[in-house]
Amino acid sequence: MKAFTYQRAASPAEAAAAARAPGARFIAGGTNLLDLMKLQIETPRHLIDVNGLALDRIEPTADGGLRIGALVRNTDLAADKRVRRDYGVLSRALLAGASGQLRNKATTAGNLLQRTRCPYFYDTNMPCNKRTPGAGCSAIGGFTRAHAVLGTSEACIATHPSDMAVAMRVLDATVETVRPDGGARAIPIADFHRLPGTTPQVETALTPGELITAVTLPKPVGGTHAYHKVRDRASYAFALVSVATILHKDGSGRVALGGVAHRPWRIEAAEAQLPRGAKAAADPLLADARTTPQNAFKLTLAERALGAAIAQARG
Repeated sequence: MKAFTYQRAASPAEAAAAARAPGARFIAGGTNLLDLMKLQIETPRHLIDVNGLALDRIEPTADGGLRIGALVRNTDLAADKRVRRDYGVLSRALLAGASGQLRNKATTAGNLLQRTRCPYFYDTNMPCNKRTPGAGCSAIGGFTRAHAVLGTSEACIATHPSDMAVAMRVLDATVETVRPDGGARAIPIADFHRLPGTTPQVETALTPGELITAVTLPKPVGGTHAYHKVRDRASYAFALVSVATILHKDGSGRVALGGVAHRPWRIEAAEAQLPRGAKAAADPLLADARTTPQNAFKLTLAERALGAAIAQARG
């Protein structure tokens, strides 16, 4: 691990201001960043510890929603009785992700900010545009069974690993931040994660030094909440395909996919087809897919997982 300096921030504004320094990074649970530092994939010069910023509360909002502090641990968020009652898809997604030990450390903001990655990203002997822009993508033409089938580009075909982010997308969450100049802004979750395009190393809409302070959920919409995750082993594995759904008795609802793209995948226009069944909704949801012989099975898998969610909702 490369040497770095360390600072404990006393306020969100102080943390954001300190992050303007070249090579500065925030650290909370460290479940993703520290692994990458050990491999020297990430080599920050300065770490800003944000654990003391009192951003670990879950509070009701004036419009009947919830405001989740950036430092709320995944375990606590999944167990919160309001989340379990009104936002069940979020609780289920969190419990489907990682191990209990990691959920005890991982934070709400850190979960959203974990790197979009694949095995080639971890192998520093292989070219990767996310590690070294312009180096090339080893996954393209390589082993692609777990890689993206939607929203890909010639620069990257990695998938976003977060289960929580898929649930946040179907819930229409909003990410609250503070910038180094002290200004605040709210970013709809639909605009937060970026597709790779020609700059796959730029994964979110955050500007340098911008700090997430909370994630806000709107007023509950009711319905039956489900999260179906298909993976190679029962625990601590990223999704080959995951489906987050909120479905009502009349068949209407919302759906977002994980494990298929560089960000949680939701096409609102496809949701109008949900009353007609899984295939009718999956066709427009997956219409722009670009597959390889190794990962084409993900299209069938996504449709079947959606069908299972619909069957659960219809009970």
